[in-house]
Amino acid sequence: MRRRPLLDGLILDEGLSELAHMKLARKKLSARYLAALRTHLGQSGQSDGVIARRLGEIALAKGMIMRDVALMHQHAVATLTLPHHLATPSNGSVKRAAHFFFQAIIPLEAAQRATLEVNWNLKHINEALRLRNGVLARGNHHLEDEVTRRKTAEAVVQQGKTEYQKLLAESQVMQKKLRLLTRQIISAQEEERKEISRELHDEVVQTLVGINVELSALGKGASVGLKVLKDKIARTQRLVENSVNAVHRFARELRPAVLDDLGLIPALHAYSKNLSERKKINIQMTAFGGVEAMGGAKRTVLFRVAQEALTNVARHANATQVKMSIKEISGAIRMEISDNGRSFQVGKTMLAGNNKRLGLIGMKERVEMVGGSLAINSAPGRGTTVCAEIPFSQVKNAKAKI
Repeated sequence: MRRRPLLDGLILDEGLSELAHMKLARKKLSARYLAALRTHLGQSGQSDGVIARRLGEIALAKGMIMRDVALMHQHAVATLTLPHHLATPSNGSVKRAAHFFFQAIIPLEAAQRATLEVNWNLKHINEALRLRNGVLARGNHHLEDEVTRRKTAEAVVQQGKTEYQKLLAESQVMQKKLRLLTRQIISAQEEERKEISRELHDEVVQTLVGINVELSALGKGASVGLKVLKDKIARTQRLVENSVNAVHRFARELRPAVLDDLGLIPALHAYSKNLSERKKINIQMTAFGGVEAMGGAKRTVLFRVAQEALTNVARHANATQVKMSIKEISGAIRMEISDNGRSFQVGKTMLAGNNKRLGLIGMKERVEMVGGSLAINSAPGRGTTVCAEIPFSQVKNAKAKI
């Protein structure tokens, strides 16, 4: 029969049953205990107990309890009673045997203490788990109520979202209608200005010129003795001339005839020159000649943007120099107007309720009406720059002109 080694020299026959193995192991351990105790009692001096504790660890590994070790010790003591006179207290053998036993049960006692501590901890853990289960049960109940409440709230939110989307769609439609109306107003305003300009040129100015001619003829026909009358006539002529100039200026601001007759660049030159003389502002202008190939609506938009920007510079910027440029970029015409005057907060100015915003909004709407874009930048120490870009294809416009 093949044999295999057991802990600390004990052997087991593999052919035996598990119970037989255990009995044999305990028997052999009991024999080892007896031998170790005999050796211990035969030594002089106190042992450190290493061997006894080792035997206790083996017993613990074999599943033995303190009662089993006590029986094993009792059997060993009974066997060794006569040779060592254990019954006689004077020789100290009883105490030495007891010390050996106490050393042997230390591992079992420690294991028992750990087991008791674990059991105590498990008891408290089980109690805590019981309490926690109660809390979880109540929490689950509250959670179910919360889920129900949230589902109801989600239904309300979803309904509100649907209403919001409906209102948003209606708002977008109204916004489109408002923008269309704004553009229609701007177009109508432009036509009205054009008509007023024509009437001023064709009727008012012609009438004033006729009066001036008549007064001039009257002055030439008067006698020398009528010096006072001639002075009055001269003053009247000057007043009429001033009136003619004012009407001309008013007409140019409404709709300069040169814009329709000669084009955008001459109109901007004339307007800039007049503003420069009146407000003492140095206005420098560079322009791309091909801009005249644009349609009349787009050229009008550029003129109105320049007019509004220059008017704002004269009224609010306190600037001394303005640079205006018109150039061609990729697929568009870009007009930039920059000054060295005071800056302003663009975002704040564009807020509703600010009267100054109307001119800026008018510029933006005009540019967007012809498919372009407008940007306004203003910063302290750098003045203000107005940049308008309008789609433009010189080839297509040249073909259309042909």
